[in-house]
Amino acid sequence: MRLSLLWLLPLQVFANTEASLQPLDLTGSTVGTAALLVFALAYLLVMAEEYTNLRKSKPVIISAGLIWAMIAVTYHAYPELVHLPEQAVRHNLLEYAELMLFLLVAMTYINSMEELRVFEALRARLVSSGLGFRALFWVTGGMAFFISPVADNLTTALLMCAVVLAVGGDNQRFVLLACINIVVAANAGGAFSPFGDITTLMVWQKGMVEFYQFFDLFLPSAVNFLVPALIMNFAIPDQKPESGEDHVVMAIGARRVIGLFLLTIITAVSFHNFLYLPPVIGMLTGLGFLQIFGFYLKKTHHAHYEQTDDVGNVVAFDIFRPVARAEWDTLLFFYGVVASVGGLGFMGYLALASETMYLQWGATEANIAVGLMSAIVDNIPVMFAVLSMNPEMSHGQWLLVTLTAGVGGSLLSIGSAAGVALMGQARGKYTFFGHLKWMPVVALGYAASIATHLWLNADLF
Repeated sequence: MRLSLLWLLPLQVFANTEASLQPLDLTGSTVGTAALLVFALAYLLVMAEEYTNLRKSKPVIISAGLIWAMIAVTYHAYPELVHLPEQAVRHNLLEYAELMLFLLVAMTYINSMEELRVFEALRARLVSSGLGFRALFWVTGGMAFFISPVADNLTTALLMCAVVLAVGGDNQRFVLLACINIVVAANAGGAFSPFGDITTLMVWQKGMVEFYQFFDLFLPSAVNFLVPALIMNFAIPDQKPESGEDHVVMAIGARRVIGLFLLTIITAVSFHNFLYLPPVIGMLTGLGFLQIFGFYLKKTHHAHYEQTDDVGNVVAFDIFRPVARAEWDTLLFFYGVVASVGGLGFMGYLALASETMYLQWGATEANIAVGLMSAIVDNIPVMFAVLSMNPEMSHGQWLLVTLTAGVGGSLLSIGSAAGVALMGQARGKYTFFGHLKWMPVVALGYAASIATHLWLNADLF
C-alpha cells in the first residue's frame, strides 16, 4: 500500500527528512491537483445554484469529505505522520463550531423578530408613508446601511427589497436602481460591524480586529454606499407612488425580544473583551435569555399572545420554531467551505498563495485583489483562506481586507448573498445584466472607500 502511493507525492517530499512531523507539501502532487479540481468543480456548482436549484451546501460538503479522504489515504503511507490530518480536521471543526453556533443564535433572534411581525410592521409603515421614489430610494438604502450591522446583510436586503417591490409596482427602473442601492448599502453596512457579515465575524473571532476597532471602517463604508447612491439618484424617476393602506401591529413581546437581542450582543462583546472568553459563549447565554422569555410567552399566550397559524388558530411562541427556520443551507455551506479550504491549506496551497500575494505583490495590492475575487467567488472562502494564511500585516491592512471582502461582493449581483437573494425576490426586475450596467458606478464607490481608508487610517499602517 505504501509503495503504491509514492507516485502521488512530489520529489521534494522525500528529501525533507529533518521535518518529519510537519505536514507534507502536496502542492506539486497528483493528489494535490485532484483536490483542487474537486473543489473547483464543487464551487462551479455553487455558482450555478440559481440555474440548477441544487443547494450550495451539498457540493461543498462532498468536496470537503473527498479532499480530506485523499489526504488521509496519502498519509497512510507514512505511519509517523498518520495522525496529523486528524489533528488538523479537529482544529477546523472547532473553528467552524464557534462560528456556526454564533450564527445560529443570531439567526434565531432574527427569525423570532420576524415571527413577532417586527419586520412586517416596519415594511407596512414605509409602504404607507407616501414618500416619492427618490425619498424611498434613500430611505431603503439608508436603513439597509444602518440595520445590516446588527441584523445580517441578507435579512436586511430582503426586508428593504420587499418595501421596494410593494411601492415600485411596475416601475422597473426604480426597482432595479433601488435593489442595486440596497445590495451596496447592506454590504457596506455589514463591513464595519462584527455582526454584519460572516467575514467580519470570522475576523473578530480570530482576534485580528477588536470589536471597537471595526468602527474605524465606518466612514470608508459610508463612502462605499454614498458615492454610487449619489450618482444613481439622478436616474431615479421623480414620481410619487400610490401609498398603501397596510397597518400591521407587532405581536406581544416583540419589543422585548429586540431588547434581548441587543442585550445578547452586549453580553457577547463583554465576554470577549472583559472575560477573554470566545464571543460564542456570550451569544449562547443570550439564547438562554430568549428561551426563558419564550417560556413566559408560551405560558401566557392564551391571554396575551396574538400570533396565529395558517388556519387562524392562536399558537404559542416556541423557541425551537425560529431555530428550525435558521438558514441551515448557509450554515452547512460554511462547514463545507471551512473543511475544504482547510484541507487545501493543509496540503500547502494557502502558504503558496500567501507567498505569491502578500510577499510578491504586497499587502495593499493583495487585499484589494481579495475584494475583487469576492465579487466572483463568495467572500466566505476567500476570507477564510486569508485568515488561514495569516500573513504578517499591520492593523490597517487587516481592516483593509475586512473592508474589501465585505464590499467587493457588491460589484456583481452574484458576488454576495444579498445580491443573489434579491435576484430571486425581484425576478425579472433586478437582474445580473441590470446590475452589470451600473458596475462602473459601484466600482467607483469601491475605489473611493479604499482611498478613504488609506487616507483616514494612515496611522494604522
